[in-house]
Amino acid sequence: MSAQSNTRMPTLFVPHGAGPCFFMDWNPPDAWNAMADFLRNVARTLPARPSAIVVVSAHWLEPAFSVTSGLQPELFYDYYGFPPHTYELRYPAPGEPQLAARIADLLGQARLPAQQDAARGFDHGMFIPLKLMFPDADIPVVQLSLRHDLDPQAHLEAGRALAALRDEGVLIVGSGMSFHNMRGYGDPRFGPISDQFDRWLVHTVESPAAQREHVLAAWEQAPSARLCHPPRAEEHLLPLMVVAGAAGEAAGQRIFADRVMETTLSAFRFD
Repeated sequence: MSAQSNTRMPTLFVPHGAGPCFFMDWNPPDAWNAMADFLRNVARTLPARPSAIVVVSAHWLEPAFSVTSGLQPELFYDYYGFPPHTYELRYPAPGEPQLAARIADLLGQARLPAQQDAARGFDHGMFIPLKLMFPDADIPVVQLSLRHDLDPQAHLEAGRALAALRDEGVLIVGSGMSFHNMRGYGDPRFGPISDQFDRWLVHTVESPAAQREHVLAAWEQAPSARLCHPPRAEEHLLPLMVVAGAAGEAAGQRIFADRVMETTLSAFRFD
């Protein structure tokens, strides 16, 4: 590990925007500016340069938890209908096979079967936000999948299993969206709905750890929960469960919020 391996890292849940939104024209032109500025400033808020980064992406689901284990994963452009230049974006971050093996082992020890995938590339849930957060692409990255069953408790447990990595300088980032109903974006009727859910989410994240995990596991009971994350489409919320689990007893707080496409979107940090 790097010289920073004795530095405890926070865990983060960040919004990754809409496809390659930060790297193309949008209407209105400033729609994603505040979020982009937030992501660009994340690195300077950390206690040290990460020794490695684990990204839990909303855009990778497998029957069992899976980790990228290739030395140099290629990019997987898993968005559709965007300008041609957005399929030429590059983010040549190295993989970290040793870290991938360790993650699979830690999950296995927690009775959460996990597999390594040397062929799987990095999806846009990883490279779009990291191009802004760590533009030099010189920190090793391992991507962790979600599980197909979308069980919030299992994802909290997966995070707990990986908590020790924080003391080795590893930054664990959940990449998703605090609101993700495709029919709601751009619809002003969803403004109050997203606000209501966001208030619940902020209160929950800022609660004591034991209460936080209990309430997150039952997130479907939150106000407007299924209007913000429709049934079987909550994959954009579940990365928050992993980073909350990895946080242990650390305090949580909202570190960013903005109104985009008529909805409130937030980011959270635990340390």
